[in-house]
Amino acid sequence: MTLTDFARRVTDSGTCTVTGSGAAGPDAAPGATGQAPVAGADAADSRAVGREADGLAVASFVLGLVGLLVFNVLLGPTAIVMALLALARRTRRRGRALLGLALGVADLVVLAVLVTGNGAVAWDFGG
Repeated sequence: MTLTDFARRVTDSGTCTVTGSGAAGPDAAPGATGQAPVAGADAADSRAVGREADGLAVASFVLGLVGLLVFNVLLGPTAIVMALLALARRTRRRGRALLGLALGVADLVVLAVLVTGNGAVAWDFGG
């Protein structure tokens, strides 16, 4: 049964009281009040998720960039995961998330080149 099957009454406090057979009654679960938040709370939640996704995009970019120089075995996969999470959460910084994804993949490529080139996971500038 959906919420649209019930009569709703919007109060001044910004909550929606549900009446009908699905409303909270004596046999309802503990903590069920029969009130659900309206669209204003949904907008605040989406802004918080958007900010979190933007932070993930920036963090993936920074970790991918740093991972090119140090700890690429750890920072590369972390940058990839954070970029994919940011893209899945529809970040507004899509370009930065894609760049973080590309840098994370580049970290793993650098790691593969280092391991196959000299058999160690380290930079070797000496001859």
